[in-house]
Amino acid sequence: MIRIASLFALALLTACQGGTADREQDANNASAAKAPALLPVMIKTASSAHRFDVEVARTPQEQDKGLMFRKAIAADGGMLFPMDPPRTASFWMKDTLVPLDMLFIHSDGTIAFIQAQAEPYSRTPVSAGVPVAAVLELRGGRAAELGIGEGDRVSWGGCAVPTEGLATDLNFCPVPTR
Repeated sequence: MIRIASLFALALLTACQGGTADREQDANNASAAKAPALLPVMIKTASSAHRFDVEVARTPQEQDKGLMFRKAIAADGGMLFPMDPPRTASFWMKDTLVPLDMLFIHSDGTIAFIQAQAEPYSRTPVSAGVPVAAVLELRGGRAAELGIGEGDRVSWGGCAVPTEGLATDLNFCPVPTR
């Protein structure tokens, strides 16, 4: 009888340890799921091209939050706000702790307007005043550092890095106008 009880206790202990490992694996999977997937964005100026790897704000909730409460933005990071269909977008800096450059992007891929060094916590709306395909937010001052200006061309997803074979539903491949 003692042997059966010992075997039962051993089996129960083993099952509990397996459950702990499963819970740890589930927690790791949940953390990986929370980590934002980054999307490559390429900006071509008259003299160079620069790649950014940015988060994407797809849902209205993600777009409402944006980069609020971030203490720092990576030099080649940021966030893309796609607009489908294109629309006149207006942004503010409420609860945003760091300055941002806001790049408003036309449907043809050109930068329509840049709000450089948008002021943290400001409730003043920022807009290009025209319908845009997306807004790209970068670390404040980064556009000037790289010589990025209005009229420069932007692409993202597989179109930004065609040799990488990127599989995404967010491909923006504007055709240059003539």
